[in-house]
Amino acid sequence: MDRHKILIVEDDTDINRLLQRILVQDGYDTIQAFSGTEAKLLLGLETPDLILLDLMLPGMSGEELITSVRGEMNLDLPILVLSARAGLETKVEALKGGADDYLTKPFEPEEVLARVYAALRRYKIEAGKTEKDTEVYRYKKLSLHPDSRKAEIEGQELSLTMHEYDILYLLIKDPEKVYSRENLYEQVWKGGYYGEDNTVNVHISNLRRKIAAADPEDEYIRTVWGIGFKMA
Repeated sequence: MDRHKILIVEDDTDINRLLQRILVQDGYDTIQAFSGTEAKLLLGLETPDLILLDLMLPGMSGEELITSVRGEMNLDLPILVLSARAGLETKVEALKGGADDYLTKPFEPEEVLARVYAALRRYKIEAGKTEKDTEVYRYKKLSLHPDSRKAEIEGQELSLTMHEYDILYLLIKDPEKVYSRENLYEQVWKGGYYGEDNTVNVHISNLRRKIAAADPEDEYIRTVWGIGFKMA
């Protein structure tokens, strides 16, 4: 079986080597980049299975690289941020920009490996889906196509990240069900829930913003206070 390949983008040589060592010991192949610019060049040559990304990088910043990966490069792969910047605003902006997860330094190697494993497992499950789920889910003006993983409002395709799509898929499949943040995190991220409210909240906020841009007249996702979220 092919080994997953991880792109490590970290300008601190010691941390970069540490991450490489623990990933290789856990059975992964790695590519190392020490700046955002170098990482972008490497991404033009080969596509890894996951990016492990610092934000404070020489040249192109981590935030700029996320924008490039999700925008002009149009790559649909997990991005895990690993940064010393622990402020809530920084985390929110990274997740809004297209990161899938955010860990702060100093880190425990076991947690890094667990987050990498969970992200890759989720990506593999979604990428390996067959056409058995060909039903089109419709809600108001929104259409969701599981076989192609497309979301549209009156023919206008929404540009959703993997996790944004997965959240919307859960909600629209059972529009009367209220999903708690814990429910959403465990089903979408496929990992244990450790109070990851901000991660879920940011993805819900992104979904609302993108849907509202296509249909500003209607509400699609409702907050059920004290419980979670459901279709409106």
